[in-house]
Amino acid sequence: METLNKDILRGGQFLVKETNCEDIFTLEDLNEEQKMMRESTKEFVDRELWAHWERFEKKDYAYTEECMRKAGELGLLSVAVPEAYGGMGMGFVSTMLVCDYISGATGSFSTAFGAHTGIGTMPITLYGTEEQKQKYVPKLASGEWFGAYCLTEPGAGSDANSGKTKAVLSKDGKYYSITGQKMWISNAGFCNLFIVFARIEDDKNITGFIVENDPENGITLGDEEKKLGIHSSSTRQVFFSETKVPVENMLSERGNGFKIAMNALNVGRIKLAAACLEAQRRVINEAVKYANERVQFKTPIINFGAIKAKIADMVTNVYVDESACYRAAKDIEDRIAIREASGNSHQEAELKGVEEYAIECSILKVAVSEHVQHTTDEGIQIFGGMGFSADTPMESAWRDARISRIYEGTNEINRMLAVGMLVKKAMKGHVDLLGPATAVGEELMGIPSFDTPDFSALFAEEKDMIVRLKKVFLMIAGSAVQKFGPDLEKHQMVLLSASDILIQVYLAESAILRTEKNAKRFGEESQAAQIAMSKLYLYRAVDTIIQKGKEAIVSFAEGDEQRMMLMGLKRFTKYANQPNVVALRTQIADKVAADNEYTFD
Repeated sequence: METLNKDILRGGQFLVKETNCEDIFTLEDLNEEQKMMRESTKEFVDRELWAHWERFEKKDYAYTEECMRKAGELGLLSVAVPEAYGGMGMGFVSTMLVCDYISGATGSFSTAFGAHTGIGTMPITLYGTEEQKQKYVPKLASGEWFGAYCLTEPGAGSDANSGKTKAVLSKDGKYYSITGQKMWISNAGFCNLFIVFARIEDDKNITGFIVENDPENGITLGDEEKKLGIHSSSTRQVFFSETKVPVENMLSERGNGFKIAMNALNVGRIKLAAACLEAQRRVINEAVKYANERVQFKTPIINFGAIKAKIADMVTNVYVDESACYRAAKDIEDRIAIREASGNSHQEAELKGVEEYAIECSILKVAVSEHVQHTTDEGIQIFGGMGFSADTPMESAWRDARISRIYEGTNEINRMLAVGMLVKKAMKGHVDLLGPATAVGEELMGIPSFDTPDFSALFAEEKDMIVRLKKVFLMIAGSAVQKFGPDLEKHQMVLLSASDILIQVYLAESAILRTEKNAKRFGEESQAAQIAMSKLYLYRAVDTIIQKGKEAIVSFAEGDEQRMMLMGLKRFTKYANQPNVVALRTQIADKVAADNEYTFD
């Protein structure tokens, strides 16, 4: 098997091991079947969603449901479902691809799609018994039924395991009675089935249940929520009053609900990142077309440097996001294949495959959700007054983007999780952080080399910089762990700074590896704009890392230790040849302006 021949890094190991560009997957590696799937998905979106985006702004919940049924008829809801249960049984990259390209037109449909195919269906395919899967999954895969996920409560948001909803076993032991209140439930208004989390007696952890939506069985819905964005995504409170659920509808084992919820979130995070890609591309396309057509001071505004800077940064962000998302998706797909080859069931292989890269999933969720907000904001700015008008899709894109920083665990939670999970992996021996962190400490005590390396090859200096940026993280995280030990999680501001460094390293490296791979096979000339984007993003990443590094160092180090670490930060972030940022931005913007759209996917 091809996937087993290359060196596949474990989750988080990108920080301490070198990755060869040949070993990462890029959008340019899609096979013919995947390209056809992408095109058919885009055709569906253009025809059913993009052409009618105004309907989604007018709270046309029925149209969202109608489009979901059409997506089901085309098989788009079943991509991740195994063939045994009526699905296409496609690999993780293909499921990312559909999630990516189906999500760009409107956040309303994107939310309905994500809630149904992800947290509405996946817990059953990954944790359900054979009987549960046979009974429910084919209906969910076809769009005959829709699913929703009931975890959040008024008093249980980020602290998901603190829910008060109760499940009480009947005297005859045949069913549980569920009573409680759930809120922010996507698809609640038209779903047929809920995944509900409730606590049995005084269990430490919650338990998952499959609950059919029957109003005669103690289930009532609140009114549709009034929201900033995603106007046609059905979002309601769900009230359970002694709702009877057969014991055979318990999902997995008693007390396993928190684990189900956390693993569902891992998949949800990387899929959410994918769902923010096409949203950025479409905003960029609209902004570029407008800037090419809008004439002020007798010239199209695309010719102004201020507009070029915006477009270059928007385009660079989504190019980098694509690079990181599909790199991680293929790592997950390969890890699943390795586990299946070693005898794991599909369920176990997928669960463990995604869990392995939980750090990367959190990194991507944070980075891409923040980039989509920036892109939509700049889209409004390029449109000027028209961007603020509800008659153009810019303002709705901006409002829809905002929820992505809250979904699937807030960005603050995910930032802290990324570093926390990395430290736990190190404690378990899955990622050797201690050795490299110690080596960095010794390097700081030594005399630096004043030799000028040979940076003549493509990305030679950039790759050297990536190695040094990893040292910045190891220096800061290593010292913080040493200083705070088990109390590190209480020092949230330090964790946030360290996490920002980790995020920038992963994204910058992903873009450089993608571009290097493509330059080798297609020629450097064909990748001129991509090379410029990779260099521009790294330059911006270095700036962020300098700022966040200083914040972290001065917050917990003093005296000689502080001086040594600040000196190390300066040494590790120093360019030999500072890039001309204005020239890079101009080159990128001119390419996109000439194409009149984003053409790098």
